[in-house]
Amino acid sequence: MAVLDDTQLTIAASRALLQKGELSVRELVSIFLERIKEKDQELGAYLEVFEEHLWEEAEAQDKMIREGNTIKPLWGVPIAVKDNILIAGERANAGSRMLENYTASYDATVIRKLRNAGALFLGRTNMDEFAMGSSTEHSAFKKTKNPHDITRVPGGSSGGSAVAVAAGMAMAALGSDTGGSIRQPAAFCGAVGLKPTYGAVSRSGLIAMASSLDQIGPLARSVEDAELLFSFMQGEDPKDATSRSGIIAERKDIRIGVPEEYFSWKEKGREEGLEKDVAACVRRAITLLNENGYLTKTIHLPNTEYVLPCYYVLMPAEVSANLARFDGVRYGLHERAGTLLEEYERTRERGFGREVKRRILLGSFVLSSGFYEAYYGHALKVRRAIKRDFQHAFEEVDVIISPTVPAPAFRFGEKEDPVAMYLGDIFTVPANLAGIPALSMPCGAVERDGKQLPVGVQLMAPWFGEDRLFAVGKRLEELL
Repeated sequence: MAVLDDTQLTIAASRALLQKGELSVRELVSIFLERIKEKDQELGAYLEVFEEHLWEEAEAQDKMIREGNTIKPLWGVPIAVKDNILIAGERANAGSRMLENYTASYDATVIRKLRNAGALFLGRTNMDEFAMGSSTEHSAFKKTKNPHDITRVPGGSSGGSAVAVAAGMAMAALGSDTGGSIRQPAAFCGAVGLKPTYGAVSRSGLIAMASSLDQIGPLARSVEDAELLFSFMQGEDPKDATSRSGIIAERKDIRIGVPEEYFSWKEKGREEGLEKDVAACVRRAITLLNENGYLTKTIHLPNTEYVLPCYYVLMPAEVSANLARFDGVRYGLHERAGTLLEEYERTRERGFGREVKRRILLGSFVLSSGFYEAYYGHALKVRRAIKRDFQHAFEEVDVIISPTVPAPAFRFGEKEDPVAMYLGDIFTVPANLAGIPALSMPCGAVERDGKQLPVGVQLMAPWFGEDRLFAVGKRLEELL
């Protein structure tokens, strides 16, 4: 096997080694399988590893290389997949007992596209049940631990994918982001995570949580790797009516906006707010950009205080509608009872966890007769106002920079109060409500209990402005 620092091995570097014959696909796969065996019993990132299939696919790719075939861009790249993205013939549980025995009958569009580019799939990663959570504490199967401090959460709901990348148990991973579920765990674990523009990546084959907010995206070791993965994932798909292609004109002199409301955020009547040392890490990143040719200016997003109330009306409403399909009749868990209604009730009682039930109840309430306009209808109006905030901001600047989350990873059980958990979404949710792309990347660390915990900085761009995120992100990586 080639001698290399596999903890820093990127997609571009591995492809170069494969082309030179200094590394085989089988050797590349073995690096990550050995790392999984070494670390995952403690960290719990994976629900299942596809070891048998991996060896077969690695042998087939090595054979094609030996026969002189052109190496595809993602040939041999071992990617971990969140448990709510379908791979034909493999189980997909969405972290829930409700789908414990469900096997996917088709590939998600992103899986098909990445496979066509040569990628290999390592296994299914743990997640909060049906993507509802910010800590991966709400998985029905196990808790995933933060590799920087195993007493702390990795974030969620794509916690398993973030840990797999951060701990060197995958070169990259797929996650889904409804209110920050790629970016927040990326920030907690020290990885790069991208939530693309809504519609830029097909949602076909993603087990839905909230359909107007969900988006599949990559987690990676570098901005360049995230960019490469996104380039193969993006594009229109006839299986997803919301998918579309788009691009905005590039600018040479990128203006960066710093939202005053984010850096002064303090939840009314509560202790939660942006922690000073986290803000200092992000401020340092802003200073470095400013000192290296980027114009930075203060901007205003006046409806920031309404972001969380808006999101936590709209999201549960869509959850209650999407999860109504899980009734025990067509697929998934089925509990027998005397009447059809009793079967529904028993199946859902056993199949759904506490957080899922909470959000279904909230959603059913805000959609109920007499409350629809007061809650759901009003939240739709607020969402439009939040989108207008970004439209106005992007008339002044090209990229917006902010913290990804207000604090570093918290301890298991520390956020038993669901509202305290929800408040951590304050900086990530706006991008989902507006549908704009957002990227989180590491920008330093803060000390808690003698451990260095990663801090993430978030970059946001106009609709289909992912190229701007990658350009600024790669430059910031060089400067940090």
